[in-house]
Formats: sequence, structure tokens, C-alpha cells
Amino acid sequence: MILLSDRRIAELPVADNGEPLVDVRTVDGLRVDGRLADADGAYAHLREGVVDRLLSAQRRLPDGLRLLIVEGYRPLSLQASYFAEYRDRLRSAYPAWDGERLHVEASKYISPPEVAPHSTGGTVDLTLCTEDGAELDLGTPINATPLESADRCFTAAPDIPEAARRARSALGAALTSAGMINYPTEWWHWSFGDRYWALQAGASRTCYGPTEL
Repeated sequence: MILLSDRRIAELPVADNGEPLVDVRTVDGLRVDGRLADADGAYAHLREGVVDRLLSAQRRLPDGLRLLIVEGYRPLSLQASYFAEYRDRLRSAYPAWDGERLHVEASKYISPPEVAPHSTGGTVDLTLCTEDGAELDLGTPINATPLESADRCFTAAPDIPEAARRARSALGAALTSAGMINYPTEWWHWSFGDRYWALQAGASRTCYGPTEL
């Protein structure tokens, strides 16, 4: 399992193809959840190419299922705050861990800000819902931490209900077929064009770099 703390990710060259951020709330056919809404609407923005891939993935879902987008773009300052907060929670829970261990363990849930995928606009947290908007159970709540979920948030976690496993499989098959990459400690986290995607896809550089709304 390759984590976002892996030095190979930070070493990848960053390029940006200039694609604009798109407000997904204006895109017919994609459903956006407002639980993480912010005043600027940053959460609902993604790169144009990612939006196209989500539309393609949705067409590949089983009948009656739709993507439910929870969070896309995240400002770098917010990413840094999230990472520091979770690292501090781990420090309190595991006082014997040194700084390096805390950094690695924190990266299982929040990306280190220096490689933050959400800040490129190329990463999305999402789940599945029915045609009428009822959210499916995928084994843990979206954004459950490894600590509180006993690692059931890991995409391949074996000890989740069979229905949740089938739902994760359907989600993964659709998004993978559209060229997106999953972060394996978070079943809901999928990306294209960022450093993690580049490493997993064998690309020499990113398609997207950090951007601003």
C-alpha cells in the first residue's frame, strides 16, 4: 500500500494543463451533497477533466445508482489545518509515536499539505446514492478515520457487510474504468491528475498542480 507520505510522491514533477475548475452544482446529471459546504462553494469545484470522468463513471454504474459528490477542491490552508488537527489527535492517542510515525499514520487519513491532492481540484470524495437521493451504506460513514473505524475505511477492508462490499466494488469499477485512482485507506477518495495518480499511473508528471478558486 502506497501512502501519501511516500517520498516518491513528493519527488514527482508538478505540471498543470490549465484546465478550469467547474462548479459541479451546475452540471446536469451529477448530484452534490452539502454536508461540507463552505461559504465560497469551494467544496463543489473540480477540474473540467475530472467532471468528464465522473459523468463517464456514472454511466457505468448499475441501474438505479448514482454518484453523490461530497467534497472536491479544498484550499491548501484548510488542508494544512486538517492534517495538523488529525496528527495532534493521534499524538494524544499514541504518545509513544515519534514525529515520523505520526506523519505516516496521519497520512492514512489526511494528506500532508505538501502533496495535497484536493488542493489541485483533481480529487473528489464521493459515495453512492439511489436515483431519489438515498445514500447507500458503504461500510463506514464517509470520512471515517482509521482510528474510529478500526480500519474499515480502507477500501479493501474484509470485515464489512456484504452489501457494502458490493457497493464499494460497483463504485470502484465505474471510477477505475473512467481512469481515476483510489487512495486505498479511504474508499471514498478518488483522483485524476495529481501526484498520487501520477505515481500509480506511471506518469512522468502531474496534469494538475495546486490551484486557487
